[in-house]
Amino acid sequence: MLKQFFKRCLSLIALLTLFSFVCAACGSNATSSNSNSNKVTVHLGYFPNMTHAVAIVGVARNAFKQALGPDVALDIKTFNAGPAEIEALFAGDIDIGFVGPNPAVNGYVKSNGAALRIIAGASSGGVLFVVRPGAHIQSARDLNGKKIADPQLGGTQDVSLRHYLQQNGLKPADKGGTVQVIPAQNADILTMFRQGQIDGAWVPEPWASRLVVEDQGRIFLDERSLWPDHQFSTTTVIVSKKFLDQHPDLVGRFLQADVDTVQYIKSNPASARTIINSELKRMTGKELSNAVLNAAFNDLDITYDPLAQTILEASDSAYSLGFLGASKPDLSGLIDLAPLNAVLSAKGLPRVAS
Repeated sequence: MLKQFFKRCLSLIALLTLFSFVCAACGSNATSSNSNSNKVTVHLGYFPNMTHAVAIVGVARNAFKQALGPDVALDIKTFNAGPAEIEALFAGDIDIGFVGPNPAVNGYVKSNGAALRIIAGASSGGVLFVVRPGAHIQSARDLNGKKIADPQLGGTQDVSLRHYLQQNGLKPADKGGTVQVIPAQNADILTMFRQGQIDGAWVPEPWASRLVVEDQGRIFLDERSLWPDHQFSTTTVIVSKKFLDQHPDLVGRFLQADVDTVQYIKSNPASARTIINSELKRMTGKELSNAVLNAAFNDLDITYDPLAQTILEASDSAYSLGFLGASKPDLSGLIDLAPLNAVLSAKGLPRVAS
């Protein structure tokens, strides 16, 4: 009897010990789950281009991470061109992105206005049309029969190139014309240019200046010359509409860092160039020469103003080229500058016109 009694006691003790472990494990899981559920991740996208200097410098200096706060994780993704980034936003892989105005407009139209909003600018200018000396291109009519590259079909530079051809009575080969427009990765454009496989390229910085400095290309056209006051939106800041609705506070914090980074770059150009060069080397594997770095930096203006009117004009060009559907889209809800202007007002800076 005594032996059976001890056996029962030992069984009871073992059962109680097991139960305490289970409870501890459940408690631990609940804490972890609650902690994870409170942790928001902001997915940020941008390009390894000089025209995305605000994104590059902001990430390198941890400006965005610090502004978002300790309870927010920042996930970084880089892209070669805008359409791919917009697809990532559609898929939920990007919450906030730096992207050219044309892909932003196209994404807005494709989603019937539901997918995104433009909430700030990042750069103006910084795009050149560079030609090979051996291509003998002296005027627009000399583009007849030539091969010209740009980063991606439907991207900002692609629309600009095609609009330029249209304005000069030319058509790309895919529209029955005589000019071959070749979409390619920026790095591949350098190789094709060097090997004589293309006659020119309409590309953003620093790729444009690399064609000039490294491959003896000639600047045929600085796109700024085509715009009033030599200003046009090259890079905008977009946000997923869903993310904006769910986290307006985080969007406001991000824009604070965006404005601060623009001011930092303007006040510290030498330091900003060093940061950009280091980051470009990390992202692309190649550091820029001082000649390329300085030329590229001088080709663009850093600004948080999205230059809304130029975005609308660029969208007119995209529509005329057949990128935005059969009927002209309503873009009245595309640009939302209320969050940016709230930040600017709080900092005592002039508001931006929509």
